[in-house]
Amino acid sequence: MQIVFAASEAAPFAKTGGLADVVDALSRQIANLGHQVTVFLPLYASVRPLLDKEFNYAVRSITIPFPHGNRFAGIVDGGSRQNVRYYFVDCPEFFDRQGFYGNNGDSYTDNAERFGLFSRAVLEATKILGVPDLFHVHDWQAALLPTLLRTVYSADPLLKNAASVLTIHNAAYQGWFPPATVEQLLLPWEIFTYDKLEQYNTFNFLKGGIVYSDLITTVSPKYAQEIQTAEYGNGLEGALRERIADLRGILNGVDYTEWDPATDGNLAAHYNPLDLSGKRDCRKDLLHAFGLDVSAETPVIGICSRFASQKGFDLLEQIAGRLAERDVAVVALGTGEPHYERFFRDFAFANAARFSVQIRYDYAMAHKIEAGADIFLMPSRFEPCGLNQIYSMKYGTIPVVHATGGLDDTVEEWDPAHDTGVGFKFPEYNAQSLLNAIDRALSAFYDKPQWRKLMENAMAKNFSWESPAAEYVAAYEQAARKRL
Repeated sequence: MQIVFAASEAAPFAKTGGLADVVDALSRQIANLGHQVTVFLPLYASVRPLLDKEFNYAVRSITIPFPHGNRFAGIVDGGSRQNVRYYFVDCPEFFDRQGFYGNNGDSYTDNAERFGLFSRAVLEATKILGVPDLFHVHDWQAALLPTLLRTVYSADPLLKNAASVLTIHNAAYQGWFPPATVEQLLLPWEIFTYDKLEQYNTFNFLKGGIVYSDLITTVSPKYAQEIQTAEYGNGLEGALRERIADLRGILNGVDYTEWDPATDGNLAAHYNPLDLSGKRDCRKDLLHAFGLDVSAETPVIGICSRFASQKGFDLLEQIAGRLAERDVAVVALGTGEPHYERFFRDFAFANAARFSVQIRYDYAMAHKIEAGADIFLMPSRFEPCGLNQIYSMKYGTIPVVHATGGLDDTVEEWDPAHDTGVGFKFPEYNAQSLLNAIDRALSAFYDKPQWRKLMENAMAKNFSWESPAAEYVAAYEQAARKRL
């Protein structure tokens, strides 16, 4: 099959989170299965230095109509990366900016026009460069493409048989805009109804993708169930239940070429399940990097995350005092909401001997935390899939997670009676439940034979992309049959 990915992020070019890793790894794995895969991304300011100084334009100018005049986008050929072709939509007035979606915590006011242009440019570019069998679009930023495909372009002889699959990476982010967006993007007003794109008198990009895509996927089986409920659907649960026959939960994979303690170039030492001695060196290196000096018997808890309420740090804030009473060291890496950045700074200042935080994102340091910590903490309120708990298992770092979404799908509770399980889960989203899970992990840590078996179980897990990629190909084929 010929498949086009349309997304706002893909590693290594543009990344703010797990979306970029998934688009990168999944596209490569699909290509490895023999399919022709092309990825379209916006040409952000931060991407420009990563390309050749002299851009090679595959298409020099595409006309995108707007009510008060046309805009023009070029398609820059980014070459091939492991059998995946990359193209970048070049529209400097929309994408040559400091941030991808906004600045200083505020979204750009013209994001509807920016990503509306992106979707149209992808469709128009494929009419020149080659129409695929299927468009695979990711999150709200590309979710207008299926809407355009089935409305404005429905009679286009080149595009009318192309199928589309939407992947929802996080239903909390939907692309809400004023009703006038219909006119700004030159769309027919008849789509602005409750059974299509209208939601609480807003124009909803993601809802349009749900309504008009041939198939919908999300990033774990549990999350596919959760987003059909009011608690997790964020107002889209009704639209998703309408499409339940076309909704699939496919667990994300991870790229073990980048996340493997036996080969990871970011680590002070390598190790594997048969020889774990290198993990002691990684722990020592991690503590040095965070300025801590604790006993070898003190468990190290690692955190690498966006500092946001979604990630469960309201619970951590509630138990911080009681956690400080325990013999643990905590290292944290991340940036995010000012309130939680202050909380981590204050927590570290008040407990400087055993708690340390770095308010930044550092790729190499993230790897050091995965390898050097004993326990990895992910108390997320909700988590569509999550990748860090999967990385942690590969590194023999035991996850403590809230039983939600992909965290529940990937982490099996440790059962010492049968030596089964890979981590610790708390089912109720409250502070005491989190603390109880941490205490169970600490109890296991002090039983060295038990902890060794737990590490072996975790490191034996395989979440590579082979199986998820096969599921996506099956979804593509199902979606394509709808357009025959």
